[in-house]
Amino acid sequence: MGGQQYRPPLFSVAPMMEWTDTHYRTVARIISKHAWLYTEMLAAETIVYQQENLDRFLAFPSEQHPIVLQIGGNNLDNIAKATQLANAYGYDEINLNCGCPSAKVAGHGCFGVRLMLDPKFVGEAMSVIAANTDVPVSVKCRIGVDDHDSYNELCDFIYKVSSLSPTKHFVIHSRKALLNGISPADNRRIPPLKYEYYYALLRDFPDLRFTINGGIDCVDEVNAALREGAHGVMVGRAAFNNLWSTLAHVDSAVYGVPNSGLTRRKVLEQYQVYGDAVLGTYGNNRPNIRELIKPLFGLFYCEPGNNLWKRKADAAFLMKNITTVKSFFEETLVTIPDAVLDSPVAELPSGRKDLFANVRGLLPPPYETRAEEVVLYAAQYQA
Repeated sequence: MGGQQYRPPLFSVAPMMEWTDTHYRTVARIISKHAWLYTEMLAAETIVYQQENLDRFLAFPSEQHPIVLQIGGNNLDNIAKATQLANAYGYDEINLNCGCPSAKVAGHGCFGVRLMLDPKFVGEAMSVIAANTDVPVSVKCRIGVDDHDSYNELCDFIYKVSSLSPTKHFVIHSRKALLNGISPADNRRIPPLKYEYYYALLRDFPDLRFTINGGIDCVDEVNAALREGAHGVMVGRAAFNNLWSTLAHVDSAVYGVPNSGLTRRKVLEQYQVYGDAVLGTYGNNRPNIRELIKPLFGLFYCEPGNNLWKRKADAAFLMKNITTVKSFFEETLVTIPDAVLDSPVAELPSGRKDLFANVRGLLPPPYETRAEEVVLYAAQYQA
Protein backbone atom coordinates (compact mmCIF):
# COMPACT_ATOMS: atom_id res chain seq x y z
CA MET A 1 0.00 0.00 0.00
CA GLY A 2 1.03 3.64 0.35
CA GLY A 3 4.68 4.18 1.12
CA GLN A 4 5.95 0.89 -0.34
CA GLN A 5 9.19 0.87 -2.29
CA TYR A 6 8.82 1.02 -6.05
CA ARG A 7 11.18 1.87 -8.85
CA PRO A 8 11.87 5.63 -8.88
CA PRO A 9 9.52 7.94 -10.80
CA LEU A 10 11.76 8.27 -13.84
CA PHE A 11 8.56 8.23 -15.91
CA SER A 12 5.14 9.41 -14.78
CA VAL A 13 1.83 10.10 -16.48
CA ALA A 14 0.51 13.59 -15.79
CA PRO A 15 -2.73 14.22 -13.91
CA MET A 16 -5.29 15.20 -16.57
CA MET A 17 -8.87 16.16 -15.83
CA GLU A 18 -11.42 13.81 -17.41
CA TRP A 19 -8.58 11.67 -18.77
CA THR A 20 -6.54 9.95 -16.04
CA ASP A 21 -9.49 8.36 -14.27
CA THR A 22 -9.30 4.89 -12.76
CA HIS A 23 -10.24 3.25 -16.08
CA TYR A 24 -7.37 4.90 -17.92
CA ARG A 25 -4.99 4.06 -15.09
CA THR A 26 -6.05 0.42 -15.26
CA VAL A 27 -5.15 0.05 -18.92
CA ALA A 28 -1.99 2.12 -18.41
CA ARG A 29 -0.88 -0.26 -15.67
CA ILE A 30 -1.58 -3.30 -17.84
CA ILE A 31 0.84 -1.85 -20.40
CA SER A 32 3.49 -0.47 -18.04
CA LYS A 33 4.20 -2.03 -14.65
CA HIS A 34 6.59 0.71 -13.51
CA ALA A 35 5.30 4.09 -14.73
CA TRP A 36 4.06 6.30 -11.91
CA LEU A 37 0.38 7.17 -12.36
CA TYR A 38 -1.44 10.27 -11.12
CA THR A 39 -5.14 10.70 -10.48
CA GLU A 40 -7.13 13.48 -12.01
CA MET A 41 -7.03 16.55 -9.79
CA LEU A 42 -9.62 16.19 -7.04
CA ALA A 43 -10.76 19.33 -5.28
CA ALA A 44 -10.38 19.03 -1.52
CA GLU A 45 -13.98 20.17 -1.17
CA THR A 46 -15.17 17.30 -3.34
CA ILE A 47 -13.48 14.81 -1.06
CA VAL A 48 -14.77 16.47 2.11
CA TYR A 49 -18.38 16.85 0.94
CA GLN A 50 -18.62 13.42 -0.72
CA GLN A 51 -17.76 11.39 2.35
CA GLU A 52 -20.70 9.05 1.72
CA ASN A 53 -19.44 8.36 -1.79
CA LEU A 54 -15.67 8.37 -1.40
CA ASP A 55 -15.02 5.09 -3.16
CA ARG A 56 -16.23 6.57 -6.43
CA PHE A 57 -13.61 9.30 -6.21
CA LEU A 58 -10.71 7.69 -4.35
CA ALA A 59 -10.86 3.90 -4.69
CA PHE A 60 -8.56 2.15 -7.12
CA PRO A 61 -7.38 -1.41 -7.77
CA SER A 62 -4.21 -2.34 -5.91
CA GLU A 63 -2.53 -3.07 -9.24
CA GLN A 64 -2.41 0.67 -9.95
CA HIS A 65 0.47 1.25 -7.51
CA PRO A 66 2.62 3.31 -7.62
CA ILE A 67 -0.03 6.01 -7.74
CA VAL A 68 -0.14 9.66 -6.68
CA LEU A 69 -3.27 11.50 -5.55
CA GLN A 70 -3.41 15.08 -6.78
CA ILE A 71 -5.61 17.44 -4.81
CA GLY A 72 -6.48 21.09 -5.33
CA GLY A 73 -7.82 23.75 -3.01
CA ASN A 74 -7.24 26.93 -1.09
CA ASN A 75 -8.82 26.14 2.28
CA LEU A 76 -6.41 24.67 4.80
CA ASP A 77 -9.11 22.95 6.86
CA ASN A 78 -10.55 21.21 3.82
CA ILE A 79 -7.08 20.26 2.58
CA ALA A 80 -6.35 18.70 5.97
CA LYS A 81 -9.66 16.80 6.04
CA ALA A 82 -9.27 15.63 2.45
CA THR A 83 -5.81 14.30 3.22
CA GLN A 84 -7.10 12.44 6.27
CA LEU A 85 -9.94 10.89 4.28
CA ALA A 86 -7.59 9.82 1.50
CA ASN A 87 -5.22 8.02 3.85
CA ALA A 88 -7.40 4.92 4.03
CA TYR A 89 -6.97 4.35 0.29
CA GLY A 90 -3.20 3.93 0.42
CA TYR A 91 -1.86 6.37 -2.14
CA ASP A 92 1.91 6.45 -2.51
CA GLU A 93 2.27 10.23 -2.61
CA ILE A 94 0.01 13.28 -2.34
CA ASN A 95 0.54 16.15 -4.75
CA LEU A 96 -0.86 19.68 -4.56
CA ASN A 97 -1.95 21.27 -7.82
CA CYS A 98 -0.28 24.66 -8.26
CA GLY A 99 -0.26 24.52 -12.05
CA CYS A 100 -3.79 24.32 -13.47
CA PRO A 101 -4.56 27.52 -15.43
CA SER A 102 -8.24 26.90 -16.22
CA ALA A 103 -10.65 29.72 -15.45
CA LYS A 104 -12.75 27.40 -13.29
CA VAL A 105 -9.76 26.50 -11.11
CA ALA A 106 -7.35 29.46 -11.19
CA GLY A 107 -10.05 32.06 -11.77
CA HIS A 108 -13.29 31.44 -9.92
CA GLY A 109 -11.73 28.72 -7.80
CA CYS A 110 -8.67 30.79 -6.81
CA PHE A 111 -6.40 27.78 -6.62
CA GLY A 112 -4.35 25.84 -9.16
CA VAL A 113 -1.62 27.97 -10.71
CA ARG A 114 -2.84 31.09 -8.90
CA LEU A 115 -1.37 29.61 -5.73
CA MET A 116 2.11 30.27 -7.15
CA LEU A 117 1.50 33.92 -6.30
CA ASP A 118 1.20 32.99 -2.61
CA PRO A 119 4.14 30.72 -1.69
CA LYS A 120 3.50 31.27 2.01
CA PHE A 121 0.07 29.67 1.69
CA VAL A 122 1.47 26.82 -0.40
CA GLY A 123 4.09 26.19 2.29
CA GLU A 124 1.32 26.11 4.90
CA ALA A 125 -0.82 23.82 2.76
CA MET A 126 2.05 21.42 2.20
CA SER A 127 2.79 21.36 5.93
CA VAL A 128 -0.87 20.57 6.58
CA ILE A 129 -0.85 17.74 4.03
CA ALA A 130 2.38 16.31 5.43
CA ALA A 131 1.07 16.50 8.99
CA ASN A 132 -1.96 14.42 8.02
CA THR A 133 -0.30 11.66 6.02
CA ASP A 134 2.64 9.28 6.28
CA VAL A 135 3.49 9.31 2.56
CA PRO A 136 5.68 11.80 0.66
CA VAL A 137 4.20 15.07 -0.54
CA SER A 138 4.91 17.07 -3.69
CA VAL A 139 3.89 20.15 -5.65
CA LYS A 140 3.11 20.45 -9.36
CA CYS A 141 3.57 23.98 -10.68
CA ARG A 142 4.42 26.07 -13.72
CA ILE A 143 7.58 28.17 -14.13
CA GLY A 144 5.62 31.38 -13.61
CA VAL A 145 2.32 33.22 -13.87
CA ASP A 146 1.64 36.14 -16.24
CA ASP A 147 4.38 38.76 -15.66
CA HIS A 148 5.70 36.91 -12.62
CA ASP A 149 7.87 34.79 -14.87
CA SER A 150 11.50 35.46 -14.01
CA TYR A 151 13.77 32.65 -12.94
CA ASN A 152 14.35 34.36 -9.60
CA GLU A 153 10.60 34.46 -8.91
CA LEU A 154 10.34 30.76 -9.65
CA CYS A 155 13.24 30.12 -7.28
CA ASP A 156 11.63 32.27 -4.61
CA PHE A 157 8.55 30.04 -4.84
CA ILE A 158 10.56 26.81 -4.67
CA TYR A 159 12.78 28.08 -1.85
CA LYS A 160 9.95 29.38 0.32
CA VAL A 161 7.72 26.31 -0.11
CA SER A 162 10.56 23.87 0.55
CA SER A 163 11.77 25.92 3.54
CA LEU A 164 8.34 26.24 5.12
CA SER A 165 7.26 22.62 4.62
CA PRO A 166 8.65 19.09 4.20
CA THR A 167 8.21 19.31 0.42
CA LYS A 168 11.21 17.85 -1.38
CA HIS A 169 9.69 17.02 -4.78
CA PHE A 170 8.45 19.52 -7.36
CA VAL A 171 6.95 18.68 -10.75
CA ILE A 172 7.80 21.57 -13.07
CA HIS A 173 5.69 22.28 -16.14
CA SER A 174 8.27 24.19 -18.13
CA ARG A 175 5.89 26.88 -19.38
CA LYS A 176 4.42 29.83 -17.54
CA ALA A 177 0.64 30.19 -17.27
CA LEU A 178 -1.36 33.06 -18.73
CA LEU A 179 -4.44 34.02 -16.75
CA ASN A 180 -5.90 36.37 -19.34
CA GLY A 181 -8.79 34.17 -20.36
CA ILE A 182 -7.05 31.87 -22.83
CA SER A 183 -8.02 28.21 -22.72
CA PRO A 184 -6.07 25.47 -20.93
CA ALA A 185 -5.21 24.09 -24.38
CA ASP A 186 -3.69 27.43 -25.40
CA ASN A 187 -1.83 27.52 -22.09
CA ARG A 188 -0.14 24.30 -23.19
CA ARG A 189 0.78 25.82 -26.55
CA ILE A 190 1.29 29.59 -26.47
CA PRO A 191 3.74 30.20 -23.59
CA PRO A 192 7.19 29.05 -24.74
CA LEU A 193 8.91 26.11 -23.13
CA LYS A 194 11.90 27.09 -21.00
CA TYR A 195 13.67 23.88 -20.16
CA GLU A 196 16.66 25.93 -19.08
CA TYR A 197 14.67 27.01 -16.00
CA TYR A 198 14.14 23.37 -15.05
CA TYR A 199 17.79 22.44 -15.41
CA ALA A 200 18.85 25.54 -13.50
CA LEU A 201 16.68 24.36 -10.60
CA LEU A 202 18.71 21.15 -10.49
CA ARG A 203 21.84 23.26 -10.14
CA ASP A 204 20.49 25.68 -7.55
CA PHE A 205 18.53 23.25 -5.34
CA PRO A 206 20.69 20.10 -5.14
CA ASP A 207 18.81 18.80 -2.07
CA LEU A 208 15.43 18.76 -3.86
CA ARG A 209 14.01 16.44 -6.51
CA PHE A 210 12.49 17.82 -9.71
CA THR A 211 10.39 16.16 -12.40
CA ILE A 212 10.25 17.87 -15.80
CA ASN A 213 6.93 18.22 -17.66
CA GLY A 214 5.76 19.90 -20.83
CA GLY A 215 6.33 19.26 -24.53
CA ILE A 216 7.87 15.80 -24.14
CA ASP A 217 5.97 13.48 -26.45
CA CYS A 218 7.67 10.09 -26.58
CA VAL A 219 9.96 7.77 -24.63
CA ASP A 220 12.99 8.68 -26.76
CA GLU A 221 12.54 12.30 -25.61
CA VAL A 222 12.04 11.10 -22.04
CA ASN A 223 15.42 9.38 -22.20
CA ALA A 224 16.99 12.50 -23.71
CA ALA A 225 15.77 14.52 -20.71
CA LEU A 226 17.11 11.88 -18.31
CA ARG A 227 20.49 11.83 -20.06
CA GLU A 228 20.62 15.59 -19.63
CA GLY A 229 20.25 15.05 -15.89
CA ALA A 230 16.50 15.20 -15.20
CA HIS A 231 15.47 13.42 -12.00
CA GLY A 232 12.23 12.29 -13.60
CA VAL A 233 10.00 13.03 -16.60
CA MET A 234 6.23 13.48 -16.71
CA VAL A 235 4.37 12.92 -19.98
CA GLY A 236 0.85 14.22 -20.55
CA ARG A 237 -1.38 13.84 -23.56
CA ALA A 238 0.98 11.65 -25.55
CA ALA A 239 0.42 8.94 -22.93
CA PHE A 240 -3.32 9.10 -23.68
CA ASN A 241 -3.50 9.92 -27.39
CA ASN A 242 -0.70 7.50 -28.35
CA LEU A 243 -1.27 5.06 -25.52
CA TRP A 244 0.44 1.93 -26.85
CA SER A 245 3.43 3.45 -28.57
CA THR A 246 4.21 5.57 -25.50
CA LEU A 247 3.58 3.31 -22.53
CA ALA A 248 4.63 -0.01 -24.06
CA HIS A 249 8.24 1.24 -24.23
CA VAL A 250 8.48 2.60 -20.68
CA ASP A 251 9.45 -0.54 -18.77
CA SER A 252 12.15 -1.67 -21.21
CA ALA A 253 13.52 1.64 -22.54
CA VAL A 254 13.33 3.69 -19.32
CA TYR A 255 13.57 1.11 -16.54
CA GLY A 256 15.67 -1.51 -18.33
CA VAL A 257 13.20 -4.36 -17.73
CA PRO A 258 13.19 -7.16 -20.36
CA ASN A 259 10.35 -6.89 -22.86
CA SER A 260 7.35 -8.92 -21.67
CA GLY A 261 6.03 -9.79 -25.12
CA LEU A 262 2.78 -7.96 -24.40
CA THR A 263 0.48 -7.36 -27.37
CA ARG A 264 -2.56 -5.19 -27.83
CA ARG A 265 -4.77 -8.27 -27.88
CA LYS A 266 -3.44 -9.33 -24.48
CA VAL A 267 -4.05 -5.81 -23.16
CA LEU A 268 -7.66 -5.93 -24.33
CA GLU A 269 -8.21 -9.38 -22.86
CA GLN A 270 -7.08 -8.18 -19.44
CA TYR A 271 -8.98 -4.91 -19.70
CA GLN A 272 -12.17 -6.74 -20.70
CA VAL A 273 -12.13 -8.66 -17.44
CA TYR A 274 -11.74 -5.41 -15.51
CA GLY A 275 -14.34 -3.51 -17.55
CA ASP A 276 -17.09 -6.09 -17.26
CA ALA A 277 -16.42 -6.42 -13.51
CA VAL A 278 -16.91 -2.68 -12.83
CA LEU A 279 -19.61 -1.93 -15.44
CA GLY A 280 -22.52 -0.16 -13.72
CA THR A 281 -21.12 -0.57 -10.19
CA TYR A 282 -21.50 3.14 -9.34
CA GLY A 283 -25.26 3.00 -9.96
CA ASN A 284 -27.28 4.80 -12.62
CA ASN A 285 -25.44 2.81 -15.30
CA ARG A 286 -22.08 4.31 -14.33
CA PRO A 287 -19.50 3.58 -15.41
CA ASN A 288 -21.02 2.82 -18.77
CA ILE A 289 -19.43 1.23 -21.81
CA ARG A 290 -18.55 4.57 -23.39
CA GLU A 291 -16.66 5.64 -20.26
CA LEU A 292 -14.81 2.33 -20.08
CA ILE A 293 -13.82 2.40 -23.75
CA LYS A 294 -12.66 6.04 -23.80
CA PRO A 295 -9.14 5.24 -22.48
CA LEU A 296 -8.60 2.81 -25.36
CA PHE A 297 -8.96 5.34 -28.15
CA GLY A 298 -5.17 5.80 -28.29
CA LEU A 299 -4.39 2.08 -28.45
CA PHE A 300 -4.35 1.89 -32.26
CA TYR A 301 -2.99 5.35 -33.00
CA CYS A 302 -1.82 5.59 -36.64
CA GLU A 303 -2.44 1.87 -37.20
CA PRO A 304 -4.48 0.33 -40.06
CA GLY A 305 -8.15 0.15 -39.13
CA ASN A 306 -7.95 2.80 -36.39
CA ASN A 307 -10.35 5.31 -37.92
CA LEU A 308 -12.82 2.62 -38.94
CA TRP A 309 -12.66 1.14 -35.44
CA LYS A 310 -13.52 4.52 -33.90
CA ARG A 311 -16.49 4.95 -36.26
CA LYS A 312 -17.70 1.46 -35.47
CA ALA A 313 -17.24 2.19 -31.77
CA ASP A 314 -19.43 5.29 -32.02
CA ALA A 315 -22.16 3.19 -33.61
CA ALA A 316 -21.77 0.39 -31.07
CA PHE A 317 -22.31 2.76 -28.15
CA LEU A 318 -25.89 3.22 -29.41
CA MET A 319 -26.68 -0.47 -29.96
CA LYS A 320 -29.03 -1.97 -27.39
CA ASN A 321 -27.45 -5.42 -27.71
CA ILE A 322 -24.02 -4.09 -26.68
CA THR A 323 -24.31 -4.55 -22.93
CA THR A 324 -20.79 -5.66 -21.96
CA VAL A 325 -17.23 -4.75 -22.81
CA LYS A 326 -16.88 -8.24 -24.28
CA SER A 327 -19.79 -7.71 -26.67
CA PHE A 328 -18.39 -4.29 -27.59
CA PHE A 329 -15.05 -5.82 -28.54
CA GLU A 330 -16.75 -8.60 -30.51
CA GLU A 331 -18.68 -5.99 -32.48
CA THR A 332 -15.83 -3.57 -33.20
CA LEU A 333 -12.44 -5.27 -33.22
CA VAL A 334 -13.13 -6.96 -36.55
CA THR A 335 -11.88 -3.70 -38.08
CA ILE A 336 -8.37 -4.11 -36.63
CA PRO A 337 -6.04 -6.50 -38.48
CA ASP A 338 -4.68 -9.47 -36.54
CA ALA A 339 -1.19 -8.25 -37.37
CA VAL A 340 -1.88 -5.12 -35.33
CA LEU A 341 -3.55 -6.93 -32.45
CA ASP A 342 -0.87 -9.60 -32.15
CA SER A 343 2.33 -7.71 -32.85
CA PRO A 344 4.62 -6.98 -29.90
CA VAL A 345 5.74 -3.43 -29.39
CA ALA A 346 7.76 -2.10 -32.32
CA GLU A 347 11.14 -0.42 -32.22
CA LEU A 348 11.40 2.68 -30.06
CA PRO A 349 10.23 5.66 -32.17
CA SER A 350 12.74 8.46 -32.54
CA GLY A 351 12.02 11.79 -30.90
CA ARG A 352 13.18 15.30 -31.69
CA LYS A 353 16.95 15.49 -31.52
CA ASP A 354 17.12 19.20 -30.68
CA LEU A 355 14.66 19.27 -27.78
CA PHE A 356 17.36 19.95 -25.17
CA ALA A 357 20.02 21.31 -27.52
CA ASN A 358 22.27 23.82 -25.79
CA VAL A 359 20.02 23.88 -22.73
CA ARG A 360 23.10 24.11 -20.52
CA GLY A 361 24.27 27.16 -22.43
CA LEU A 362 20.94 28.89 -21.78
CA LEU A 363 20.91 28.51 -17.99
CA PRO A 364 20.04 31.72 -16.12
CA PRO A 365 22.48 33.06 -13.50
CA PRO A 366 22.53 31.14 -10.21
CA TYR A 367 19.81 31.96 -7.71
CA GLU A 368 20.79 33.82 -4.59
CA THR A 369 18.48 32.90 -1.74
CA ARG A 370 16.96 35.68 0.29
CA ALA A 371 17.07 33.86 3.57
CA GLU A 372 15.73 36.74 5.64
CA GLU A 373 12.38 36.52 3.83
CA VAL A 374 12.02 32.83 4.61
CA VAL A 375 12.93 33.39 8.26
CA LEU A 376 10.22 36.07 8.44
CA TYR A 377 7.67 33.81 6.73
CA ALA A 378 8.57 30.90 9.02
CA ALA A 379 8.16 33.09 12.11
CA GLN A 380 4.71 34.21 10.91
CA TYR A 381 3.69 30.60 10.22
CA GLN A 382 4.89 29.32 13.60
CA ALA A 383 3.07 32.16 15.34
